[in-house]
This record gives sequence, structure tokens and C-alpha cells, in this order.
Amino acid sequence: ACAAGQQRGDCRGISAKRIKSQLLGGCVASTGPTPTALHPIYKRSPDLTKNPMTKSEQLLRIDDHDFTMRPAFGGPPIPVGVDVQVESIDTISEVDMDFTMTLYLRHYWKDERLSFPSTNNQSMTFDSRLVKKIWVPDMFFVHSKRSFIHDTTTDNVMLRVYPDGNVLYSLRVTVTAMCNMDLSRFPLDTQTCSLEIESYAYTDDDLMLYWKKGNESLNTDDRISLSQFLIQKFHTTTKLAFYSSTGWYNRLYIHFTLRRHIFFFLLQTYFPATLMVMLSWVSFWIDRRAVPARVPLGITTVLTMSTIITGVNASMPRVSYIKAVDIYLWVSFVFVFLSVIEYAAVNYLSTVQERKERKLRERLPCTCGIGNPDEMMIDPQITGYGSMDVNTTGNYGIPENGGRQERILAQVALNDPQITGQVKASRSYVNIWIDTHAIDKYSRVVFPGAYILFNIIYWSIYS
Repeated sequence: ACAAGQQRGDCRGISAKRIKSQLLGGCVASTGPTPTALHPIYKRSPDLTKNPMTKSEQLLRIDDHDFTMRPAFGGPPIPVGVDVQVESIDTISEVDMDFTMTLYLRHYWKDERLSFPSTNNQSMTFDSRLVKKIWVPDMFFVHSKRSFIHDTTTDNVMLRVYPDGNVLYSLRVTVTAMCNMDLSRFPLDTQTCSLEIESYAYTDDDLMLYWKKGNESLNTDDRISLSQFLIQKFHTTTKLAFYSSTGWYNRLYIHFTLRRHIFFFLLQTYFPATLMVMLSWVSFWIDRRAVPARVPLGITTVLTMSTIITGVNASMPRVSYIKAVDIYLWVSFVFVFLSVIEYAAVNYLSTVQERKERKLRERLPCTCGIGNPDEMMIDPQITGYGSMDVNTTGNYGIPENGGRQERILAQVALNDPQITGQVKASRSYVNIWIDTHAIDKYSRVVFPGAYILFNIIYWSIYS
């Protein structure tokens, strides 16, 4: 090779030591192409990844404009239309007072810098890669706690550019935003939540945000349903928001009204509470001397009501006002508690009455010699009382075994003129004995009647 080069005069004075290097890298002093330079092994292929511009970017003249500035900078505010397609309302939390919504957010504006010639007026559609190279509105959700753009399988972003420069920018977003709830009528309440959209950097002097088609700009899926709420209506509004340090901004509102389903709470809260109140009334039909039956019944109903109240409040925020369910549960708790107090009063009065009757019998003379006290009781001339009189003087608090006979003997003794003066005061006590059975009788009517009246007033106010 070197000899051939010497014949052409290309390798003059080249030593044998440099022949190897020339074979690998070409002749140093060569004046034309050498065989090593033209060999395919030594020819470098072009890097296609470093292509400076694709055809679409050439057509849109991306590098010819400064897209860090809004369209028509220095002129009137650019109008940006918005419409929303609500895909789902995922959760509504009373504890955190927020809601989570998935929606398609679409922006419409005109940027003449993106106009391009077209013979058939056909638009071009791009993904999120081109969005980073042009100007797009900087929308954000006011009072949002969390939000993200879906990225499965790729970023759910679409950019559509029309030949005249009109742009459609759409993205799929899930946002969790705050919802101020008034729970004073819970669970018979109706809540209105709002999702607020606003430009972060551009005031109303630079960007005019508006609903593209008014209320028709908000579309919802007919299959949207919630477990605890009925969606009554969606509507949109537009207002101006003022910040003292930056100025006025256009703000778009999506309002939706929710009415809570009551059936779940009827089954889980209202019916159990009502049954516990009715169960506490059973003690009014149990004999007052059956302490092991009445006391556990009252305690069980009180503890059950306490459990129901605790369970309801555990799933609710710690608000500083009284809710409708609190009123119902606490009134029911009071009724259950009063049924226990009623038995305590009956038991106490019965004990006092028995003690006084025992003292009265101790003051009477012995009537052991009377042969047949039952016949003496029936004869009014002997006892001074008819059979009805004896029954109505009150035989409560006396043990069943022998109680009736002791009362009869007491009446016979009171008929004796010799001891009438001694127990005259005691006979006046007999006339004012308290019928403890009457307390249970009245309770059987008063408690249910009062509770029914409370329910009528409660449901007429809150339903």
C-alpha cells in the first residue's frame, strides 16, 4: 500500500514504523481519499436520536417563537374556555370533610403561533411530549388536598392543534378537595360541595377564564352513584377571587348537591335505639319484687344505648354543635335511664311502706285466738269494713304467705273499741298508703306516650 502511495507521491518519506498507523488511520499527508477512509468498517453511522427537529415541530415552528410568554402578550387577556366531564365521584368523607373526584379537564384557546398551512383543515393530535414545549394555561384546583394526572399506560394528556391556531388541551385528573359540611341535620342532611378551578399565575388582565358553553360545559356520567348519597344536581358558576398581594383572578366553580340516604342509618342507628327504649318498658310489667329480673334489664338497655352512641360518634368528626342523630340517641338514652330510675323509686317506696306496716302490726294486740278470721272479715258488723274496703286499703309490701290474713287480723283488731284510741293515728296512715303498683301502671302509659310524641315532633322537623 505504501509503495502504491509512493508512486502517486502521497507518502513521501514515510518510515516503515508508521506504515501500521497509516493503515489504521490513513496517511497523514494524503491529498485525497484513501482506501481506509472509504472502508465500511471505519465509516461512522449518523446518530438519529440527535435529529434537531421532527416534521411536526417544523410545521408548527416551535423554535421560531418564545412559548414562555402567553399568546398576544401585552394585548388584551387571552380567553380560555373550559369544560369538564365528570367520570366518577369516588369518596365523600365526613371525618375529613373532603371528596375525591375523577374528571376530564379540557381547555380551549387560540395561539396563532401554532397555526400551520393545511389544505383539508385537518387537526394534528399530540401527547404530553409536545405539551412541555408550548404555552398551556396554568390551571390549579383551589382548596385541593391531593391531585394527580393519570399515567397508565402513558400520561393521560392530549393536545390537539388546528390549522388556524385553535388548541384543545385535555387531561384526566383525580383531585381530592375540601368540602365544608354542615352536619347539624346529620343523617337527614343535604350537602353542597364545590370544585374550584383557577389560574395560578395569570390575573384577569392576562387570562380570561370562562365556561365554554355555560352549564352545558359540565357533563356527568349517568352511571355515577354513591353508597350514602343521592346526587341531586350539578351546576356551574363563575366568580372573581381577590388576593391582596397579586390581584384579581377568574375562578370557575363546579357545584354538586348531595342528599344522604337515610335507610342505612334507620337500620343501624334509629331502629336499634327505638327497640332498646321499648325493651326498657318491659320492666313495668315485671313484679316489683323480682329484683334479679328488673335490674339487669335496665342496666343492659342503658349499656346498649351507650354502645350505640359511641359507635355513631366514632365515625363522625368532632364538631362543636349538636347533630340530629345526637338528639334522637340522647333522648332515647334518657328514656332508658328513667325506666331504671322508675324501678328504683318503686323499690324504695315499697321498702318504706313495708317498714311502716311492720311497725303497725307490732303495735296491735295478739289475735291468735280468733278462730276464723276470714268469716269475721266478710261480716261488716264484726270488722267494720266490707270486703271491698279491706282490699282497697292497700295490701302491697306484705309477703304473699300470710299477708292477707295478717291484714284481716289487723282490721279486726282496729274494730275493737278498747284499742281504737291507741291506733287511731295508725288508721289515718292506712288511708294514705301509697299504691306502688300504680307507679308501674302509670309508667306503662306515660313512657310510651311521651316517646311517641317525641318521635312525631322529631321526624316532622328533620324529615
